[in-house]
Amino acid sequence: MISFELSKEQELVQKTTKEFAAGELRNIARDCDEDNKIPQKVLDKAWELGLANAAISEEYGGIGMERSALTTVLICEELSYGCATMASAIMSPSAFIQPLIDFGTEDQKKEYLPLHAGEKFKAAAMALHEPQFTFDPTDLRTRAEKKGDTWIINGVKRLVPFGDTAGHFLVIAGTGDAGLCGIDAFILPRDIGGLTIDSKTEKTMGLKPLPFSRLSLDNVAVPDTNRLGGDEGIDGRALINSVRIANSAICVGLSKAVGDYAIPYAKERVAFGEPIAKKQAIAFMLADMYTETECMRWMVWKAASQLDQKVDATKATTLACHYVNQKTIQIADNGVQVFGGHGYIRELPLEMWLRNARTLSVMEGMVSA
Repeated sequence: MISFELSKEQELVQKTTKEFAAGELRNIARDCDEDNKIPQKVLDKAWELGLANAAISEEYGGIGMERSALTTVLICEELSYGCATMASAIMSPSAFIQPLIDFGTEDQKKEYLPLHAGEKFKAAAMALHEPQFTFDPTDLRTRAEKKGDTWIINGVKRLVPFGDTAGHFLVIAGTGDAGLCGIDAFILPRDIGGLTIDSKTEKTMGLKPLPFSRLSLDNVAVPDTNRLGGDEGIDGRALINSVRIANSAICVGLSKAVGDYAIPYAKERVAFGEPIAKKQAIAFMLADMYTETECMRWMVWKAASQLDQKVDATKATTLACHYVNQKTIQIADNGVQVFGGHGYIRELPLEMWLRNARTLSVMEGMVSA
C-alpha cells in the first residue's frame, strides 16, 4: 500500500510555508521580475523560518528538524506557488547544505554547517551546470584529478545561483568513468586560487531576479579534506536525484498557481453570451491542467519518499523529472491561451510564469531536496 499521509510536523511546515508564500511572495513577484532584484528582507525572513536550513542539527547551531526529502519538496512546492523565482533563490543554499548533511564528514559538517545556521540568509551554491550543448550530469567536462593529497580541478560552470555573493561553492566534477557513479563534489571557498567568477551576471529568459554566474576553474588545487565525504566520496545518483526532484517540486507549485489563476477567470469571463469555461476547448484545457498537476505532484512525492527510504530513486526521479518538465511548460502555455491577449500583458503573471516554466525545465543544480 502506498500512502503519502504527512506527519504533524510536515503539515505544520506546509502550512507555515504556504502562509509565508501568500503573504510575502505572491504580491511582489511581478515587481521583482521587473526590477530584476529580490529584496534581502524576504530572503532573511525565509531564513528565520528555517525553510532551507531546518535540517541542520542542533549540534551545529541549527533547528534540528528531521532530514527529509519529502519535507523539502513540500517547502519548494508551496514557495513556488507564491513565486518560482523567489522559491529558487530562498532554497538555493540547500544545494550546498543538504549534500553536506547527507555525505559530509564530521569535520566538514563542523566547519561549514554552522555558517548557515544563523538567522540571516547566507548564500552558497552548487556548481553543476556546464555550458556545453545538451548538458548531461553523467558526462561532465569539469574534471578533477588527484595528485598526492590534492585534487586539481579544471572546467567551466554556468548558471550558478548567487555566484556573485556566495561564500562557498559545491563544485561537481567527474573523477572516474562516465556516469553518476563517477562524479565527486568539492567544497570551494570563493577566494581559492584558480577560481574566476565572471562579474557579469548571466541573463536568462525566466527567473530574471535570481543572479546567475559563470565559474571558470583553471588548475584549482583543492585539498583532499575538501572532497565531500572524504575518502568515501558521495553517492552521485542520490545527489543528482535530490537536485532534480527539488527542481521538479518547484515546477509543481508553479503549475498549481497557473491552474488556480486560470480556472476562476474562465468561469467569470463571458464571451458570446456564456462563460468561456463552458466552451469545450477551454474546459478540456482546464481539466488537463488540474489532472496533470495532480499527476506531477504524486510522481514527485513518490520519488522523494524513495529518497527518504534510502532506496535507489533513479527511475522514479527520472520519470518525474521528464514528465514535469514537459507538462509544466504545457500548463503555463495553456494558461496564457485561456487569458487570450490578456495573457501577454505584463500586468498579469501569465507570461512571467511561462518564461519561468521554460527556464526551470533546463535547470540543474539550483536547489536540493
